[in-house]
Amino acid sequence: MSSVQQDPVVTGEAGQGGVDTFPGMVAGQPVEDAPATDGPSRRKSRRSRTQTWTTHDGQVVHPVTQTWAQALRRDWRLYSFLVLPLLFLAVFRYWPILGNVVAFRRFRPGGSMFGDEWVGLYYFRMFLNDQQFWHAFTNTVILGLLTLVVVFPLPILLALMLNEVRSRHFKRSIQTISYLPHFMSIVIVAGIVFQLTSVDGTINQLIEKFGGTAIAFMQDPSWFRTIYLTSEVWQTVGWGTILYLAALTTIDDQLYEAARIDGANRWSQTWHITLPGIRPTMIVLLILNVGTFMAVGFEKILLLQNPLIYSTADVISTYLYRVGIVSNSISYATAIGLFEAVIGVALILSANAISRKTVGASLW
Repeated sequence: MSSVQQDPVVTGEAGQGGVDTFPGMVAGQPVEDAPATDGPSRRKSRRSRTQTWTTHDGQVVHPVTQTWAQALRRDWRLYSFLVLPLLFLAVFRYWPILGNVVAFRRFRPGGSMFGDEWVGLYYFRMFLNDQQFWHAFTNTVILGLLTLVVVFPLPILLALMLNEVRSRHFKRSIQTISYLPHFMSIVIVAGIVFQLTSVDGTINQLIEKFGGTAIAFMQDPSWFRTIYLTSEVWQTVGWGTILYLAALTTIDDQLYEAARIDGANRWSQTWHITLPGIRPTMIVLLILNVGTFMAVGFEKILLLQNPLIYSTADVISTYLYRVGIVSNSISYATAIGLFEAVIGVALILSANAISRKTVGASLW
Protein backbone atom coordinates (compact mmCIF):
# COMPACT_ATOMS: atom_id res chain seq x y z
CA MET A 1 0.00 0.00 0.00
CA SER A 2 1.51 3.23 -1.17
CA SER A 3 1.97 5.98 1.34
CA VAL A 4 0.99 9.55 0.56
CA GLN A 5 3.72 12.10 1.08
CA GLN A 6 2.58 15.29 2.84
CA ASP A 7 4.17 18.71 2.59
CA PRO A 8 6.12 19.78 5.66
CA VAL A 9 4.24 22.01 8.11
CA VAL A 10 5.77 25.03 9.85
CA THR A 11 6.06 24.46 13.58
CA GLY A 12 6.75 28.10 14.49
CA GLU A 13 10.10 27.34 16.17
CA ALA A 14 13.10 29.06 14.69
CA GLY A 15 15.77 26.74 13.42
CA GLN A 16 19.35 27.30 12.57
CA GLY A 17 20.24 30.15 10.27
CA GLY A 18 16.98 31.96 11.04
CA VAL A 19 14.90 29.36 9.07
CA ASP A 20 11.81 27.72 10.56
CA THR A 21 12.14 23.99 11.28
CA PHE A 22 9.88 21.37 9.70
CA PRO A 23 8.94 17.82 10.70
CA GLY A 24 11.43 15.41 9.26
CA MET A 25 13.90 18.13 8.39
CA VAL A 26 17.55 17.42 8.96
CA ALA A 27 18.59 20.55 10.80
CA GLY A 28 22.02 21.80 9.84
CA GLN A 29 22.18 19.67 6.65
CA PRO A 30 22.11 22.04 3.72
CA VAL A 31 21.55 21.06 0.12
CA GLU A 32 24.67 20.66 -1.96
CA ASP A 33 26.19 23.86 -3.34
CA ALA A 34 24.37 25.87 -0.64
CA PRO A 35 26.49 28.47 1.13
CA ALA A 36 27.84 27.60 4.58
CA THR A 37 26.10 28.93 7.64
CA ASP A 38 29.07 29.32 9.97
CA GLY A 39 31.06 32.02 8.21
CA PRO A 40 32.91 34.74 10.05
CA SER A 41 31.96 37.48 7.63
CA ARG A 42 28.67 39.30 7.47
CA ARG A 43 28.23 38.30 3.84
CA LYS A 44 28.19 34.62 4.75
CA SER A 45 25.65 35.21 7.51
CA ARG A 46 23.42 36.96 5.02
CA ARG A 47 23.69 34.06 2.58
CA SER A 48 22.68 31.61 5.30
CA ARG A 49 19.25 33.21 5.41
CA THR A 50 18.56 31.97 1.86
CA GLN A 51 19.85 28.47 2.56
CA THR A 52 17.77 25.47 1.42
CA TRP A 53 17.23 22.29 3.45
CA THR A 54 16.38 18.66 2.80
CA THR A 55 14.01 16.41 4.72
CA HIS A 56 14.53 12.70 5.48
CA ASP A 57 12.47 11.70 2.46
CA GLY A 58 14.54 13.86 0.09
CA GLN A 59 12.27 16.89 -0.25
CA VAL A 60 13.95 20.28 -0.70
CA VAL A 61 12.57 23.05 1.50
CA HIS A 62 13.16 26.68 0.47
CA PRO A 63 12.77 29.50 3.00
CA VAL A 64 10.09 32.05 2.26
CA THR A 65 11.63 35.23 0.84
CA GLN A 66 9.94 38.57 0.28
CA THR A 67 11.09 41.41 -1.92
CA TRP A 68 10.61 45.11 -1.24
CA ALA A 69 8.04 45.29 -4.04
CA GLN A 70 5.99 42.51 -2.47
CA ALA A 71 6.18 44.13 0.97
CA LEU A 72 5.16 47.49 -0.50
CA ARG A 73 2.16 45.98 -2.31
CA ARG A 74 1.06 44.16 0.82
CA ASP A 75 1.55 46.99 3.36
CA TRP A 76 1.19 50.06 1.16
CA ARG A 77 -1.21 51.66 3.65
CA LEU A 78 1.45 51.63 6.36
CA TYR A 79 4.18 52.87 4.02
CA SER A 80 1.95 55.74 2.89
CA PHE A 81 2.40 57.32 6.32
CA LEU A 82 6.06 57.89 5.43
CA VAL A 83 5.27 60.04 2.39
CA LEU A 84 4.82 63.38 4.19
CA PRO A 85 7.79 63.00 6.59
CA LEU A 86 10.08 61.96 3.73
CA LEU A 87 8.79 64.82 1.60
CA PHE A 88 9.43 67.25 4.45
CA LEU A 89 12.99 65.97 4.90
CA ALA A 90 13.67 66.14 1.17
CA VAL A 91 12.38 69.69 0.73
CA PHE A 92 13.51 71.36 3.97
CA ARG A 93 16.58 69.32 4.95
CA TYR A 94 18.27 67.77 1.92
CA TRP A 95 17.41 70.14 -0.93
CA PRO A 96 18.89 73.19 0.92
CA ILE A 97 22.22 71.33 1.13
CA LEU A 98 22.68 72.11 -2.55
CA GLY A 99 22.69 75.78 -1.62
CA ASN A 100 26.04 75.38 0.11
CA VAL A 101 27.67 75.81 -3.28
CA VAL A 102 26.91 79.53 -2.89
CA ALA A 103 29.75 79.65 -0.34
CA PHE A 104 32.12 79.13 -3.29
CA ARG A 105 30.27 81.33 -5.80
CA ARG A 106 29.28 84.99 -5.88
CA PHE A 107 25.55 85.32 -5.35
CA ARG A 108 23.69 88.35 -6.67
CA PRO A 109 19.97 88.98 -6.01
CA GLY A 110 17.99 88.26 -9.15
CA GLY A 111 20.72 86.06 -10.58
CA SER A 112 21.21 82.32 -10.54
CA MET A 113 20.05 80.41 -7.49
CA PHE A 114 23.49 78.79 -7.24
CA GLY A 115 25.53 81.94 -7.83
CA ASP A 116 26.87 83.68 -10.91
CA GLU A 117 30.64 83.17 -10.82
CA TRP A 118 33.12 80.90 -9.08
CA VAL A 119 35.22 82.59 -6.38
CA GLY A 120 36.64 79.55 -4.59
CA LEU A 121 37.66 80.12 -0.96
CA TYR A 122 37.35 83.91 -1.16
CA TYR A 123 34.53 84.17 1.42
CA PHE A 124 36.22 81.68 3.74
CA ARG A 125 39.37 83.80 3.80
CA MET A 126 37.20 86.84 4.36
CA PHE A 127 35.52 85.63 7.55
CA LEU A 128 38.72 84.00 8.84
CA ASN A 129 40.27 87.48 8.80
CA ASP A 130 37.17 89.14 10.30
CA GLN A 131 37.64 90.03 13.96
CA GLN A 132 33.90 90.45 14.45
CA PHE A 133 33.36 86.84 13.39
CA TRP A 134 35.92 85.54 15.86
CA HIS A 135 34.31 87.63 18.59
CA ALA A 136 30.95 85.99 17.85
CA PHE A 137 32.67 82.59 17.63
CA THR A 138 34.21 83.06 21.09
CA ASN A 139 30.84 84.02 22.59
CA THR A 140 29.25 80.96 20.97
CA VAL A 141 31.87 78.62 22.44
CA ILE A 142 31.52 80.15 25.91
CA LEU A 143 27.71 79.98 25.91
CA GLY A 144 27.82 76.44 24.49
CA LEU A 145 30.19 75.26 27.20
CA LEU A 146 28.16 76.90 29.95
CA THR A 147 24.96 75.36 28.59
CA LEU A 148 26.59 71.92 28.38
CA VAL A 149 28.10 72.11 31.87
CA VAL A 150 25.20 73.78 33.71
CA VAL A 151 22.00 72.93 31.85
CA PHE A 152 22.71 69.34 30.77
CA PRO A 153 23.21 67.74 34.24
CA LEU A 154 20.22 69.46 35.89
CA PRO A 155 17.50 67.29 34.26
CA ILE A 156 19.38 64.22 35.51
CA LEU A 157 19.43 65.56 39.07
CA LEU A 158 15.75 66.52 38.93
CA ALA A 159 14.81 63.09 37.55
CA LEU A 160 16.74 61.37 40.34
CA MET A 161 15.02 63.50 42.97
CA LEU A 162 11.59 62.87 41.46
CA ASN A 163 12.37 59.16 41.40
CA GLU A 164 12.83 59.24 45.19
CA VAL A 165 9.48 60.94 45.82
CA ARG A 166 6.95 58.47 47.21
CA SER A 167 3.87 60.73 47.03
CA ARG A 168 2.42 60.27 43.56
CA HIS A 169 0.29 63.43 43.80
CA PHE A 170 3.25 65.60 44.80
CA LYS A 171 5.44 64.06 42.09
CA ARG A 172 2.90 64.74 39.35
CA SER A 173 2.40 68.29 40.57
CA ILE A 174 6.13 69.01 40.38
CA GLN A 175 6.33 67.44 36.92
CA THR A 176 3.42 69.52 35.64
CA ILE A 177 4.85 72.76 37.02
CA SER A 178 8.31 72.06 35.61
CA TYR A 179 6.95 71.07 32.16
CA LEU A 180 4.87 74.22 31.61
CA PRO A 181 7.72 76.64 30.68
CA HIS A 182 8.70 74.39 27.78
CA PHE A 183 5.39 75.10 26.05
CA MET A 184 5.72 78.87 26.32
CA SER A 185 6.65 80.86 23.26
CA ILE A 186 10.17 82.25 23.13
CA VAL A 187 8.64 85.70 22.76
CA ILE A 188 6.73 85.27 26.02
CA VAL A 189 9.86 84.02 27.78
CA ALA A 190 11.82 87.02 26.53
CA GLY A 191 9.04 89.34 27.71
CA ILE A 192 9.11 87.77 31.18
CA VAL A 193 12.89 88.20 31.30
CA PHE A 194 12.63 91.88 30.34
CA GLN A 195 9.91 92.43 32.91
CA LEU A 196 11.96 90.86 35.70
CA THR A 197 15.29 92.50 34.81
CA SER A 198 14.20 96.02 33.81
CA VAL A 199 15.32 98.98 35.90
CA ASP A 200 11.92 99.17 37.59
CA GLY A 201 11.31 95.41 37.38
CA THR A 202 10.67 92.86 40.09
CA ILE A 203 14.31 92.03 40.79
CA ASN A 204 15.37 95.67 41.12
CA GLN A 205 12.38 96.37 43.36
CA LEU A 206 13.60 93.64 45.70
CA ILE A 207 17.16 95.01 45.55
CA GLU A 208 15.98 98.52 46.43
CA LYS A 209 13.76 97.16 49.20
CA PHE A 210 16.84 95.71 50.91
CA GLY A 211 18.76 98.98 50.52
CA GLY A 212 20.58 98.27 47.26
CA THR A 213 20.86 100.19 44.01
CA ALA A 214 18.94 99.29 40.88
CA ILE A 215 20.99 97.46 38.22
CA ALA A 216 20.46 97.88 34.48
CA PHE A 217 20.78 94.17 33.76
CA MET A 218 19.99 94.29 30.04
CA GLN A 219 22.44 97.12 29.46
CA ASP A 220 25.38 95.50 31.24
CA PRO A 221 27.21 92.89 29.10
CA SER A 222 28.49 91.04 32.17
CA TRP A 223 24.96 90.01 33.16
CA PHE A 224 23.79 88.58 29.83
CA ARG A 225 25.25 85.07 30.19
CA THR A 226 23.79 84.68 33.67
CA ILE A 227 20.37 85.83 32.50
CA TYR A 228 20.46 83.56 29.44
CA LEU A 229 21.50 80.47 31.40
CA THR A 230 18.89 81.13 34.11
CA SER A 231 16.10 81.42 31.56
CA GLU A 232 17.37 78.34 29.74
CA VAL A 233 17.37 76.29 32.94
CA TRP A 234 13.87 77.47 33.86
CA GLN A 235 12.51 76.62 30.40
CA THR A 236 14.19 73.30 29.58
CA VAL A 237 15.13 71.40 32.75
CA GLY A 238 11.64 70.11 33.54
CA TRP A 239 11.01 68.91 30.01
CA GLY A 240 14.42 67.26 29.89
CA THR A 241 13.51 64.91 32.74
CA ILE A 242 10.98 62.98 30.64
CA LEU A 243 13.52 60.70 28.95
CA TYR A 244 15.39 60.07 32.18
CA LEU A 245 12.21 59.22 34.09
CA ALA A 246 11.27 56.81 31.31
CA ALA A 247 14.73 55.22 31.51
CA LEU A 248 14.40 54.86 35.29
CA THR A 249 11.29 52.74 34.87
CA THR A 250 13.29 50.13 32.94
CA ILE A 251 15.57 49.35 35.90
CA ASP A 252 14.68 46.04 37.57
CA ASP A 253 13.36 46.50 41.13
CA GLN A 254 15.04 43.26 42.15
CA LEU A 255 18.39 45.03 41.87
CA TYR A 256 17.34 47.50 44.53
CA GLU A 257 16.02 44.70 46.75
CA ALA A 258 19.30 42.80 46.47
CA ALA A 259 21.22 45.98 47.26
CA ARG A 260 19.11 46.63 50.37
CA ILE A 261 19.69 43.08 51.54
CA ASP A 262 23.44 43.67 51.17
CA GLY A 263 23.12 46.80 53.32
CA ALA A 264 23.37 49.48 50.62
CA ASN A 265 21.89 52.87 51.48
CA ARG A 266 19.99 55.12 49.07
CA TRP A 267 23.12 56.90 47.88
CA SER A 268 24.89 53.60 47.15
CA GLN A 269 21.84 52.33 45.28
CA THR A 270 21.73 55.51 43.21
CA TRP A 271 25.45 55.40 42.43
CA HIS A 272 25.74 51.68 41.64
CA ILE A 273 22.28 50.89 40.19
CA THR A 274 20.35 53.99 39.10
CA LEU A 275 23.09 55.92 37.33
CA PRO A 276 24.45 52.86 35.43
CA GLY A 277 20.86 52.01 34.48
CA ILE A 278 20.29 55.37 32.76
CA ARG A 279 23.84 55.73 31.45
CA PRO A 280 22.96 54.80 27.82
CA THR A 281 20.28 57.51 27.79
CA MET A 282 22.70 60.02 29.28
CA ILE A 283 25.36 59.19 26.69
CA VAL A 284 22.98 59.49 23.74
CA LEU A 285 21.64 62.86 24.92
CA LEU A 286 25.16 64.08 25.65
CA ILE A 287 26.28 63.22 22.12
CA LEU A 288 23.27 65.03 20.66
CA ASN A 289 23.97 68.07 22.84
CA VAL A 290 27.60 68.11 21.75
CA GLY A 291 26.45 67.95 18.12
CA THR A 292 24.36 71.09 18.61
CA PHE A 293 27.12 72.76 20.62
CA MET A 294 27.54 75.61 18.13
CA ALA A 295 23.80 76.09 17.58
CA VAL A 296 23.16 78.15 20.70
CA GLY A 297 19.51 79.28 20.97
CA PHE A 298 19.13 81.78 18.13
CA GLU A 299 15.61 83.02 18.82
CA LYS A 300 16.07 83.76 22.50
CA ILE A 301 19.41 85.49 22.05
CA LEU A 302 18.09 87.55 19.15
CA LEU A 303 15.15 88.72 21.27
CA LEU A 304 17.24 89.46 24.37
CA GLN A 305 20.27 91.13 22.83
CA ASN A 306 20.81 94.78 21.96
CA PRO A 307 23.83 96.72 20.65
CA LEU A 308 24.90 97.61 24.19
CA ILE A 309 25.58 93.97 25.08
CA TYR A 310 26.94 92.67 21.74
CA SER A 311 30.30 92.08 23.43
CA THR A 312 28.85 89.02 25.24
CA ALA A 313 25.48 88.44 23.51
CA ASP A 314 26.51 88.27 19.86
CA VAL A 315 26.86 84.65 18.70
CA ILE A 316 27.40 83.06 15.29
CA SER A 317 23.68 82.57 14.60
CA THR A 318 22.80 86.22 15.29
CA TYR A 319 25.90 87.37 13.40
CA LEU A 320 24.75 85.29 10.42
CA TYR A 321 21.31 86.89 10.66
CA ARG A 322 22.72 90.41 10.48
CA VAL A 323 25.20 89.57 7.73
CA GLY A 324 23.01 87.35 5.57
CA ILE A 325 19.50 88.72 6.02
CA VAL A 326 19.98 92.33 7.08
CA SER A 327 23.09 93.11 5.01
CA ASN A 328 22.15 90.69 2.19
CA SER A 329 25.64 89.11 2.01
CA ILE A 330 24.32 85.68 1.11
CA SER A 331 27.57 84.06 -0.02
CA TYR A 332 29.51 85.33 2.99
CA ALA A 333 26.83 84.08 5.41
CA THR A 334 26.68 80.71 3.63
CA ALA A 335 30.43 80.26 4.04
CA ILE A 336 30.17 80.92 7.78
CA GLY A 337 27.20 78.58 8.07
CA LEU A 338 29.08 75.82 6.26
CA PHE A 339 32.05 76.33 8.57
CA GLU A 340 29.75 76.03 11.59
CA ALA A 341 28.13 72.87 10.18
CA VAL A 342 31.52 71.21 9.63
CA ILE A 343 32.46 71.94 13.24
CA GLY A 344 29.16 70.43 14.43
CA VAL A 345 29.69 67.24 12.40
CA ALA A 346 33.25 66.91 13.69
CA LEU A 347 32.08 67.36 17.29
CA ILE A 348 29.32 64.75 17.10
CA LEU A 349 31.59 62.22 15.35
CA SER A 350 34.32 62.76 17.95
CA ALA A 351 31.89 62.52 20.86
CA ASN A 352 30.38 59.33 19.46
CA ALA A 353 33.80 57.72 18.92
CA ILE A 354 35.06 58.67 22.39
CA SER A 355 31.86 57.40 24.00
CA ARG A 356 32.03 54.09 22.15
CA LYS A 357 35.63 53.47 23.21
CA THR A 358 35.31 54.62 26.83
CA VAL A 359 31.86 53.52 28.03
CA GLY A 360 30.69 51.27 25.18
CA ALA A 361 27.54 53.31 24.41
CA SER A 362 27.12 55.33 21.24
CA LEU A 363 24.62 56.43 18.61
CA TRP A 364 26.08 54.16 15.93
